Amino acid sequence: MGTTSGERPRRGRPRDPEAEPRIRRYAVQLLLERGFDGMTVDDVAEAAGVGKATIYRRWASKEELANDALTELFDVEIPDADTGSIEGDLQHVYRDALLFVNTKEGIAWIRLAITEMNRDERFATLYRAFLGRRIALTAAALDRARRRGEPIRANADPVMMVHWLAGVLILRALTGDQMPAPEDAGHLAAITMRSITEQDR
Repeated sequence: MGTTSGERPRRGRPRDPEAEPRIRRYAVQLLLERGFDGMTVDDVAEAAGVGKATIYRRWASKEELANDALTELFDVEIPDADTGSIEGDLQHVYRDALLFVNTKEGIAWIRLAITEMNRDERFATLYRAFLGRRIALTAAALDRARRRGEPIRANADPVMMVHWLAGVLILRALTGDQMPAPEDAGHLAAITMRSITEQDR
């Protein structure tokens, strides 16, 4: 017998709007705890309280899930900045980065990158994608500064701008030295500014 006119047939369980952020959160947590190889879709599903099918409807593979989860983590922890000046942008981003690396989660991420980069090419691909995204954002910040008329050197290199700060943080993690404090963001930005702007002689 058909449904009464005007009635809609009952559907399955309503979609959980909190499922995706919860899945991403547990994916990052398990990545930091176990490394890329040790993080499984089964374990993420169990931790997030969802079925594997829920995950695979959104992400085709573990690699896609890990990439999406880590990208969101960095977009939240170290968002892009457009303050109206390149120095302001650098100070803002550097401060957020230093706040992150001085947390338990932040130092765990750096140590994960160090250990996994040479061991697992899949993770190396994720890390290169993260660096590529940061380089693209930095290049965009340089372009904005040039359009505003700031004296940016023609050879200002967004790749080196990203790599030099990443290198400092990785070296500190390797040696166990204390990370720069968020209050050091202005000093680090000033070092970068000397390398990317035309200096009056």
